Order: sequence, then structure tokens, then C-alpha cells
Amino acid sequence: MSTVPEEAERLLESEPVMAHLGTCVEERPHVAPVWYRYVPEMEIVEIVTTGRKLANIRENPRVSLSIQKDEAGQTHWMVSLLGTATVVDDCAETAAARHRINEKYDAEPAAYAENTLVRIEVGSARYRTY
Repeated sequence: MSTVPEEAERLLESEPVMAHLGTCVEERPHVAPVWYRYVPEMEIVEIVTTGRKLANIRENPRVSLSIQKDEAGQTHWMVSLLGTATVVDDCAETAAARHRINEKYDAEPAAYAENTLVRIEVGSARYRTY
């Protein structure tokens, strides 16, 4: 049985909207926007990040992602994911993931060149359409 419902997968892949990554270290939550790419056949989310988000993930790999599509102040859909993050300290894999994510967001290839790949294995998913 799939962890991520088919409709939630469709929403996650539908367009380049921003996700908000939630991490927590020393009982202090930290939420920050990230670009992402959902990989349905593996039920993982790829992000490339640096700084506090990356440091928090290294210390506590339990994370959450909230993705929502809004237009003119009206919510169309939302997907919330809980998962376990793995930092991938491999330059070639990071470069390939960066390319895939930048392609989704129609960004320049050099955008975010200093970031590190993080793969989030989805443990649970909720979604809602409006």
C-alpha cells in the first residue's frame, strides 16, 4: 500500500509551488521555504539546502513538509508530509538533483550551487483540495 495517495502525488507533481520545510532541534522548530521535487516511484522528496536547515537535519532527521497552492488568497489544495531526511554528501548526486529541481522551477543551472542534496523518505501524507 502506498504511503502517499495518488491524488496527493498528482498535486505534488503538478506545478512548481514552494514547500515549507519544518525541522526541530533542541525543542525549537524552524520552518523555511524550499524548492522540491517529488519522486513518486520511491515516495521521496528531494531538496537541496544549506545553512541552518541542513545543520538541523544532520542533528535530527525527522522533518515535515507543507506544500500549498494558493491564488489570490484562496487555497486550491494542500499536502502535508512527515518523513525522515537523509543528507547525501555526494557532489555528483547533488548536482544531478539540483538540475532536476532547477528544471522544475525553470531556474538558472547555477542557482543554489553551494547547496547539499537531502532526500526525505515520506512516512505519512495528508492532503486536501478546496
